[in-house]
Amino acid sequence: MMRRFWAVLIGRNKEFLRDRGAMGWNILFPFFVVFGMAFAFSDRGQDVFKVGVEGEAAALPPGFKSTKHLKFVPFDHAAAARGKLRHHQIDMLVRPGKPLRYWVNENSPKGYLVEKIMLGTDAARFSPAREAVEGKPIRYVDWLVSGLLSMNMMFSALFGVGYNLVRYRKNGVLKRLKATPLRAAEFLSAQVVSRLLLIMAVFAVVYHGSDYFLRFQREGSLLDLYLIFALGSACLISLGLLVAARVTSEEFAGGMLNMLSWPMMFLSGVWFSLEGAPKPLRLLADMMPLTHLIDAARAVMTEGATLSQVAPHLWILGGMTALFLTLGAWTFRWE
Repeated sequence: MMRRFWAVLIGRNKEFLRDRGAMGWNILFPFFVVFGMAFAFSDRGQDVFKVGVEGEAAALPPGFKSTKHLKFVPFDHAAAARGKLRHHQIDMLVRPGKPLRYWVNENSPKGYLVEKIMLGTDAARFSPAREAVEGKPIRYVDWLVSGLLSMNMMFSALFGVGYNLVRYRKNGVLKRLKATPLRAAEFLSAQVVSRLLLIMAVFAVVYHGSDYFLRFQREGSLLDLYLIFALGSACLISLGLLVAARVTSEEFAGGMLNMLSWPMMFLSGVWFSLEGAPKPLRLLADMMPLTHLIDAARAVMTEGATLSQVAPHLWILGGMTALFLTLGAWTFRWE
């Protein structure tokens, strides 16, 4: 069994490495995106001020709540809200009540402006109690890099495995393999491991190559980050295998993979934060594996989270991986 698995694994790796165009694109494209976004958004701020709310925003003073260009983001956990404030991801934190309590980052220019705006509204009648926090700001590229690396993994996993599997079936490669002692589980597991090794190798080159020039702010463990991306890659590869388990048309497979990848790219938090998004949209995003990969990696990068702190995301990714692999192996056909 291991000899058959190893033969397929080596063959798939050689096939990828000999395709210089695909290998070069997988390595160079993420570099272009990371450096392009870093250049485009290095000095660009957000269009509105974000105010975190511990509790219900409806309980805020009406005049302050109705102020234009303020976006109120509810938080269920005070620790998470203060972490966002320390890293300048929100501009102020407010807890409704009597007295009204609020927290502001002393190093944030936007926090200073939001505080002046609040004190100029009817919120001043509630004798607000002020508390200060400190923390370094996070550049947009530091926040963005986790999403960009995850997005590159998604495209490499879905199209690198799913599309190739359909091509094998269409060209008769799978039909020939069916005549050998190779089992479907061995073939599929070799595909997963092969693509996982290649994706993680590309991830290492892109991440450390970009970090050499951009100096990413990483608060958490590098090993934790590697483990999170490895699990996320396995989940996305399994999804690609599930899509291609029975499909015979490359055009249909391409449509299916695009139907999966484009919503994930825009709704999983790659480009913008989902905080304050409508609940139906957030529920839809939580059903996507890319959302949990990005949230876990971003928590390690920007907040210094440990694996135990992002365990809910990891459990979901692990469960999705097992589900996709089981369904893919069950529905797989050689011809």
